[in-house]
Amino acid sequence: MIDIVGKIGSMALINKELDNIDEDIFAKICWRLKPGMVWVSSGAVEIGMRDYIARNGKEVDASSEAAKTDYAAQGQATLMQMYRKHIAPEYSVRQVLVEHNHFNNDVKREHIRELLLRAASQRAVPIVNYNDAVSVEESRKMEIQSVKNKKGSVVELVDNDETASQIACMVNAKVLLILSTLEGIYADINDKNSLIKEVSASSYSSVEKKLDLMREACSGASRAGANGANAKLDYIKPCLAQGMKVIIASAKYDIQDIVTSKVPSTMIYIK
Repeated sequence: MIDIVGKIGSMALINKELDNIDEDIFAKICWRLKPGMVWVSSGAVEIGMRDYIARNGKEVDASSEAAKTDYAAQGQATLMQMYRKHIAPEYSVRQVLVEHNHFNNDVKREHIRELLLRAASQRAVPIVNYNDAVSVEESRKMEIQSVKNKKGSVVELVDNDETASQIACMVNAKVLLILSTLEGIYADINDKNSLIKEVSASSYSSVEKKLDLMREACSGASRAGANGANAKLDYIKPCLAQGMKVIIASAKYDIQDIVTSKVPSTMIYIK
């Protein structure tokens, strides 16, 4: 029922010249969002910070963790306002805020899966984001360690790349689309002509080996605290193992053009 799970990074939603929300990007994305798609959107903290400064002339007076909480709470409202403004009015828009514990508990995980699947049949577009506003880092680390001790493995949801990958697996999507400020994965991030356009093989194990080799060359991220291409290539492995196609591309391009290979991107799949 779910054709595409998409994700957009925080900085792809920001106009660098104006240092503010890039409404053109929102309009371009939302033009293509429809039922049968799940959209994972970062941006609450970055947008909330800019919104707060615009209204108050300064940053919040708080510790870095408290500031992130405050900005996320403020940014969520603006983020959803932008999606509701630009998604076709005949479709419902539903906010889904998730945390790591939702993915490490079978009952909660199934609850979210059913919510997302129902949205497809109810003409609704789910907008998913990690719930930074109520996430306490110290408590989060303790909870994750507790799950590791019990199960040996854990979903951490370090960032929304991991969130999108987990959701794509959860709903058995056909395509996982990851949008950022770059056109895909580069063999050399300093050489814009080194874009890796395709990674494919006849088996998952062969694709995985190629990804691991790519990860050795990957470094850097779009902003402080982000995990960059290296982490993306690790998070998408479960999706590929399920037979999903993964596309990493620039948010400046039309979604339809990306999935039909009309514009540059990195496409990863099993033949």
